[in-house]
Amino acid sequence: MKATLTILLENEAGALSRVAGLFSARGYNIESLCVAPTEDPTMSRMTLVTSGGEQVIEQIVKQLNKLIDVVKLQELTDGLHVERELMLVKVITDESLRGELLRLAQIFRGNIVDVASDCYTIEITGSSDKLTAFLEALPQGSILEVARSGEVGLARGSRSLKL
Repeated sequence: MKATLTILLENEAGALSRVAGLFSARGYNIESLCVAPTEDPTMSRMTLVTSGGEQVIEQIVKQLNKLIDVVKLQELTDGLHVERELMLVKVITDESLRGELLRLAQIFRGNIVDVASDCYTIEITGSSDKLTAFLEALPQGSILEVARSGEVGLARGSRSLKL
């Protein structure tokens, strides 16, 4: 079971380290992690994706709530939410591939953000599944480099992670 947790934590040195330390000490895996300051400069918002059985996720939530730096935690997978991820992909191009790469980028609503004589850099945003599908659709052997941001998410409607 995959769980997306969004955490409001104090924007202080060591807060991220304490969260990561909790996971490593207990042998849990972090699949994706994204942290940035919020509209309140004293707080940061962390979006963390992990996986495990229902009991493991419940234990992770309990342990995170015990950390001093954690102000509020919300499990996005409990309700309706919006998740997005950003990916940059550098692909090899030649005369025969340029048209196909441009069409693929358009189909997946991506943008070509850099053009060189021998490669394109394509930006795609969307769900993790969409990004993975784009990678699978690219011609075999054309990928030079991939950078993914990790998922960020918000609950839908008026449900929010505010104090």
